Amino acid sequence: MDYPMSQALQNFTDRYVAYWQSHTGRAPASAALFGVPSPCIVEETEHLVHWLPAPQPGESRLDGVERALSIELQPAVHAWYGLQYAGDLYASFEGRPLELVQVWSEADFIRIQENLIGHLLMQKRLKLPPTLFIGTTGSETTIISLCNLSGRILLEEIGTRKIQVLAAEVGDFTAGLEPRIPDDVVDYLS
Repeated sequence: MDYPMSQALQNFTDRYVAYWQSHTGRAPASAALFGVPSPCIVEETEHLVHWLPAPQPGESRLDGVERALSIELQPAVHAWYGLQYAGDLYASFEGRPLELVQVWSEADFIRIQENLIGHLLMQKRLKLPPTLFIGTTGSETTIISLCNLSGRILLEEIGTRKIQVLAAEVGDFTAGLEPRIPDDVVDYLS
């Protein structure tokens, strides 16, 4: 597993959990994942599931993606999706709100691999450089991705060549993230 990537994600996750605990007195929560089984669930309330990161068993890798496309993936993306079970992490980067995709369960890990394969096939068909999504934005067409060629973190408009480099590598990216609590959860916490 890519140690710098794992450490960068672990550091942000620790900051994220601390932020939630200091602002709400509770573990991070999700309304979208309410009722969906996961090894990281610590409590369910009326509309929310509270969770804490739980290590994935063994060393989870995106081998299915590599085999399906005969491609070698950046070690950082294996670490991103193979480190932990957690809810998606809400943050902002340079004032831009975003949601970092995480693995909720073993079934979710399989779904993420399928989605990554679909994304890479679309890029190949459109003759675009290979990227791997690691986050979403408020737009359905704009994602946060890791360039599989350079390891840079990008703001990418899906299916186009419109990209903006956010960070030279994932450690710089996660260091610039500020945790936030999503609006749909704030409504339930009030």
